[in-house]
Amino acid sequence: MNIAVVGGGPAGLAAAVAAYDAGERDLIVIERDRHLGGILQQCIHNGFGLQWFKKELTGPEYAQRFIDQAEERKIESMTGTMVLEIQYHPEQPEGYTKSVFCLSPSCGVIEYQANAVILSMGCRERVRGNLKTPGTRPVGIYSAGLAQRLVNLEGVMPGKEVVILGSGDIGLIMARRMKWEGADVKMVCEIMPYSAGLARNIQQCLIDQNIPLHLSTTVVNIHGKDRLEGVTIAAVDEKRQPIPGTERYVSCDTLLLSVGLLPENELSRALSVEMDPVTGGPKVDEDRETSIPGVYACGNVLHVHDIVDFVSKESTIAGEAAARQIASGNEEKTASKGALIKAAGNVRYTVPQHASLLNPFSIYCRVGQPQDEGKFTLKALVNGEEKVILTKKFVRAVPSEMAEIPVNEKQLSEIRSLFAEEEGQLVLTTE
Repeated sequence: MNIAVVGGGPAGLAAAVAAYDAGERDLIVIERDRHLGGILQQCIHNGFGLQWFKKELTGPEYAQRFIDQAEERKIESMTGTMVLEIQYHPEQPEGYTKSVFCLSPSCGVIEYQANAVILSMGCRERVRGNLKTPGTRPVGIYSAGLAQRLVNLEGVMPGKEVVILGSGDIGLIMARRMKWEGADVKMVCEIMPYSAGLARNIQQCLIDQNIPLHLSTTVVNIHGKDRLEGVTIAAVDEKRQPIPGTERYVSCDTLLLSVGLLPENELSRALSVEMDPVTGGPKVDEDRETSIPGVYACGNVLHVHDIVDFVSKESTIAGEAAARQIASGNEEKTASKGALIKAAGNVRYTVPQHASLLNPFSIYCRVGQPQDEGKFTLKALVNGEEKVILTKKFVRAVPSEMAEIPVNEKQLSEIRSLFAEEEGQLVLTTE
């Protein structure tokens, strides 16, 4: 097997299709769920595909387009199959250098040998244990994604009186969904002084539905023995600590947690892939290749995206790069010393974190705090001095929305000339 794709969600499918279209035919997609499509199968709301397909689609419709593309190309897939471990064998340069060990109820333990592996395992939700919220342990506390699956796929309502902690996009969408299903959604509480969701979701899911959003507010206690009876909320200060005297009891039988997503990288860490402590995903170059040669990462396993269209774009990059690697006989990138890419100022992180400088590329980033009327500035550090390579203006930048900073051929040529003799450093900041 030349390429093994771990994960059959929107990232894995887009990567597999891109690798096939780039000329690679010997590949497989391995998915632990019973069906391909990933988390999009339960996202029945619309708003997907406006950039990639130029059409507004629901989550299942978006996923089905990639499933259909994979089936049209007769790309092999294994569903209901869990990848247990990936091993790298650098001592086998002439043969398959990766072993992918899987477990399937129908086939037992399977080993695939591959030249390249694309990691696209997605992400998972933070749960109550991550928050260390005090109180009892009653029935009625769910992650927003679990509640979404229960309502949209299983036809089960988690409860009737709902409080939502966290204003991530899943929480906002579930606030509207629960209200449409007849629940009394009392409020959405957000510990930060700004929402973590997209502006369109705040408008459509909260403001249009008359659901209040309480910023700088969190849940400080949970009440109930068998079933959740209520929560105590409180305002927080600039250090996110509860302010004494602001506590208020809210009666509810359901608490939904929308408190962030974590890239699912147990396989990556076990493989000793170099990780980024800010994104929670692997460090990669512009091809999405990790620190392990021939191992690529894309989608939410790399960094959490705000819209799935960016997932498809990024995964296409990874799939095409993996196919090129196979076609070139696993030749290493030697045309340039490359450059490290660092975040500074209000830029929280960048992806990629390294560029080989072979082809034009884009830098994706998020800001740490909301910022109005500014610009992204990419600088090269040369002999202790800064040289501005490019700037990109923005009207407003917020942490919930990823920004794309393209580096064109002219700018790339300038960077190459600056870093011709040794690896350099690029710094992306805001002004």
